Amino acid sequence: MKLIAHRGNIDGPNRNVENTVGQIDKCIENGYDVEIDLRYDVVSQTFWLGHNEPKNTITFIELAKMSQYLWIHCKDIATLDFMTKTKFNYFWHQSDDYTMTSHGHIWSYPGKTYTSSTVIVMPEECNINWDILKVTNCYAVCSDYVNNLK
Repeated sequence: MKLIAHRGNIDGPNRNVENTVGQIDKCIENGYDVEIDLRYDVVSQTFWLGHNEPKNTITFIELAKMSQYLWIHCKDIATLDFMTKTKFNYFWHQSDDYTMTSHGHIWSYPGKTYTSSTVIVMPEECNINWDILKVTNCYAVCSDYVNNLK
């Protein structure tokens, strides 16, 4: 199964480094995919990382270089529209039980039923047994604690 570092977190939430280019690079170097929160400002043509608000800039070239490892959570319609013109792996959701990524994977809300095509998201919100999760038949797990699964 693939391991996806939620916002670049690997050993628990860390707002100081999550959604930063340096942390994303670190995760990729350590063998993880990374879920990022992305916004595109149409006026300035600038990409921003950040969960609740745009915080850290990232260039299109940086996104392209990392794209095979990224799961891009489009945070607004401008970003979603821009991504439709790329081959990047992206998605948009709010509190849907499931959504499809642009690469055809099922992105699940925490605690929902899964299949071998599903990305289990934030299992730590459901008191998951990490040893059982290590042998679960799913496509990937996205968590703030992916180091627990190595």
